[in-house]
Amino acid sequence: MPWKPLLAVIAAVTLAGCDVTTTSGPLVVEPIGDVPRASATNFSQVIRVMEPVAERECRARTSGVNCDFDIRVDDRPGQPSNAFQTLDRSGRPIIVFTQGLINDARNVDELAFVLGHEAAHHIAGHIPRQQQNAVAGAVIAGSLAVLLGGGADAVQSAQQTGARVGARTYSKDFELEADALGTVITARSGFDPLRGAKFFTRIPDPGDRFLGTHPPNAQRIEIVRRTAAGL
Repeated sequence: MPWKPLLAVIAAVTLAGCDVTTTSGPLVVEPIGDVPRASATNFSQVIRVMEPVAERECRARTSGVNCDFDIRVDDRPGQPSNAFQTLDRSGRPIIVFTQGLINDARNVDELAFVLGHEAAHHIAGHIPRQQQNAVAGAVIAGSLAVLLGGGADAVQSAQQTGARVGARTYSKDFELEADALGTVITARSGFDPLRGAKFFTRIPDPGDRFLGTHPPNAQRIEIVRRTAAGL
């Protein structure tokens, strides 16, 4: 099987899945345009309180992992309400909030829960686990294409499909794991994860679609409730 094309496929699929940011500037907390100053102030407060807690949890739960979180704001106009976790080239974890999400959050607890959730993705090693799943999916699908007599184009197409399916195989489980650990991080930072998880009541519910990347909102809220009850 052609390994160089396979590696290119895996890189493309996993990078797309991680939604890697191209921003490289420092943390931005000042209001932009007509953004209420309270939003920036709340976000600054959450970062100041939660970052050391998240880094402490990271060091306690991992070994040989970079726990120096770099938290950034994507303030480009027109970006949707979103947050995600990725890694830079050195393996340092980056958490990005769009300005839209900061504006949409109704209180510090919602901002805290989102930050805890994204930090949990890194602590749980979800990016490397997603990459492993993508590799497995690509290898299996590519091998089947070879056995069926497919040419180079057919094999590469199969690899791409297999990588995408593999990367999504456990994505719902990853989200629920991040919700649970994010609840712990949020609570240990002094914020209310139950109040924070109300953010789920205002976003579209993905339902339970086959190969969907996120579980139903009700299931996520229940995970937060059960985890918080056990603290």
